[in-house]
Amino acid sequence: MPVNRKASGKRAVVIKALAHSSRLLIAEALMEGEMCVCDLRDLVGADMSTVSKHLSLMREAGVLSCEKRGLNIYYRLACDCLGDFLRCVDQIAPGKKCAAKSCC
Repeated sequence: MPVNRKASGKRAVVIKALAHSSRLLIAEALMEGEMCVCDLRDLVGADMSTVSKHLSLMREAGVLSCEKRGLNIYYRLACDCLGDFLRCVDQIAPGKKCAAKSCC
């Protein structure tokens, strides 16, 4: 299969959007279902402007979608398979022993 530079660039945008501990925490929490921005702020433990920047970056990368309901904004994962990706990453994370069979 030939290398597709355009696809690689799009993948890099998504991976960069997840490459921060607070953004990974948000993604992991949203694997359980949608959450209000105020709950995500409490989860991350940062001020609203910092959390909003994280959420905006993740939305722009296509990782999250959101919906405004009254005064609140609710976020959800744009794709349910993100959990599968993160579980696969867990298999190759530092400190894991190499398994003879594929993780996925």
